[in-house]
Amino acid sequence: MQIFYPEIKPYQRHQIAVEAPHELYVDESGNPDGIPVLFVHGGPGAGCGKYDRRFFDPEVYRIVLFDQRGAGRSRPHAELENNTTQKLVEDIEVIRQTLGIDKWVLFGGSWGSTLSLVYAQTYPERVLGLILRGIFLCRREDLLWFYQEGASRLFPDFWEDFVAQIPEAERSDMMGAYYRQLIGENQIQQMSAAKTWAGWEGRTATLKPCQDVVDSFTEPHRALSLARIEAHYFVNNAFLEHNQILRDAHKLAGIPGTIVHGRYDVICPLDNAYALHKAWPGSELHIIREAGHASREPGIVDALIRATDDLAKKLLNTSDRLA
Repeated sequence: MQIFYPEIKPYQRHQIAVEAPHELYVDESGNPDGIPVLFVHGGPGAGCGKYDRRFFDPEVYRIVLFDQRGAGRSRPHAELENNTTQKLVEDIEVIRQTLGIDKWVLFGGSWGSTLSLVYAQTYPERVLGLILRGIFLCRREDLLWFYQEGASRLFPDFWEDFVAQIPEAERSDMMGAYYRQLIGENQIQQMSAAKTWAGWEGRTATLKPCQDVVDSFTEPHRALSLARIEAHYFVNNAFLEHNQILRDAHKLAGIPGTIVHGRYDVICPLDNAYALHKAWPGSELHIIREAGHASREPGIVDALIRATDDLAKKLLNTSDRLA
């Protein structure tokens, strides 16, 4: 069983100005001459966390982390203006160019898998490989499953807490009702909605209860950006066309891809990963028997680190042969 690599600190940090009013936090760690890899966080709006550098061998990889618009240490916090999927894709290109990277690996989970896939379909010539966890296709049915009816039937006790925030007359559109509270002027209501929204996600993220995961989701700074930005994206169908990712999966042909997905993922059910695997020529699908959605579950960690190690060996061997 593979476990996280030791904790490391960045050797360089950047604040990169993109479209106003946004400024992105970016850092680099590991080997400056190693294989470039971009960690693409979830949410949208979650920001990067303390474990995210530790999926990669720091002797082999040049590890790039960034907080997406409005998330984490990027500024302004929880900002929705000029915040769309297409703009995040272009931000990734700006980071690549700013750091002088020709091609890189993308590593993303949940919403991070969504954004990585859209980037790779837009700029396939820039992608050395994809390692994706907890696939989120962002189809309308995927959003309704988690925020209207579906997961609610598996966790009726947690769902009761989630719907309590919303007046009964508005519960036929939970995403819209939460969005109105999250962009409203009442800051007490806004924070209550944010923590309740984030708590629903945190409580359902793991197969076994994990208070540390719940606490990380509901920490006020993170909860506000996560809830506001997720609701903003989801009421707009993630700014994607209908079934866009599967429709464009043929553009991923030739890109090495590993998909890791928990068998009991309730936030992004396994059919997301299965459909992507069927549509993506040459992809590998690893279904983790005793896992849900969270990246920190032992089986997920093991599979992801095996994937980063294996891809590094393949890329280095290819580089040696071409040299």
